[in-house]
Amino acid sequence: MITQERLKELYDYRDGAFFWKSTDDEHKPTPITKHHRYRRLVVDKKAYALHRLVFMYHHGYFPEIVDHIDNNRENNSVENLRETTQQMNCLNRVTHKNSKSGCKNVYWEKITKKWCVNITVDRIRRTIGYFEDFEFAELVADEARQKFHGTFARR
Repeated sequence: MITQERLKELYDYRDGAFFWKSTDDEHKPTPITKHHRYRRLVVDKKAYALHRLVFMYHHGYFPEIVDHIDNNRENNSVENLRETTQQMNCLNRVTHKNSKSGCKNVYWEKITKKWCVNITVDRIRRTIGYFEDFEFAELVADEARQKFHGTFARR
């Protein structure tokens, strides 16, 4: 497992990127590649997700999950990374591309013929209400996300 000291021995961090310190071609690092949509870097013959290395470089440990605040996997600047849990990381997702309403937490309820707002809080799905007006339902969903999900609320 890589340590903060080893990372700082091998690399400098500037402007959201790693720069290799040595000019020794024998120990030249593997170029950054993409794997499962995340950039990776091989250090001492072991592959690591680049955003996790940036977090380790600055904080000295690997958390359970590292979240990209702006949801941009290419933006690995330390200011864009935060420690989180899998549950909280899921809250920061963008609206699914197959969403019929186009709004997180809002769907059309066929039985009532109204827009329903549902939100998950502490792994429990809660119905906030049913609304005839889509724009109002969207506003209620936004407010519920802000209230229950805080900084992890995402539209």
